[in-house]
Amino acid sequence: MSKFKDLYNADITRYRGKPEAYIRIFHFLYRKAAVASFIPMRLLYKALFRIWANRRGLELTANQQIGGGIYIGHAYNITINSKAKIGRNCNIHKGIVIGQVNRGSRKGCPTIGDRVWIGINSAIVGNVTIGDDVMIAPNSFVNVDIPSHSVVFGNPCVIKHRDWATEGYVNNIVE
Repeated sequence: MSKFKDLYNADITRYRGKPEAYIRIFHFLYRKAAVASFIPMRLLYKALFRIWANRRGLELTANQQIGGGIYIGHAYNITINSKAKIGRNCNIHKGIVIGQVNRGSRKGCPTIGDRVWIGINSAIVGNVTIGDDVMIAPNSFVNVDIPSHSVVFGNPCVIKHRDWATEGYVNNIVE
């Protein structure tokens, strides 16, 4: 199968295969803009994606490194720095910020692993690494590395180890 079909199908499967129309449009335009090889078509998809994203307050680019199976719950007011990397089967919710720090020891952008659940109004900033199977509770501020199999909450963030941290939260995983 083509890269587009693999990524798009992985994304749609996360919604139990029945997402609302605006979610289907988002994933279609996002993945087409990222993988189209014919330059005029890529530019068209990028323009359509930008129009669609602006209507929802989404600040992300078609050049993002986001693995297959991304789930966006309540696709409004989401900001993701263009240099941030997000793994497979991640859940992103309304009001989150994944941003860059421009000075100090954490200068740079986050790298987020697989099966990460990011709650409403959370912020992940700086050159930090979020491991696999991590749950970031709503309204959390993360500016430190988070090991795999953790639950994170608060500001400043508190990290608690928990095996299967995202069980019941990250569902319909596509391998």
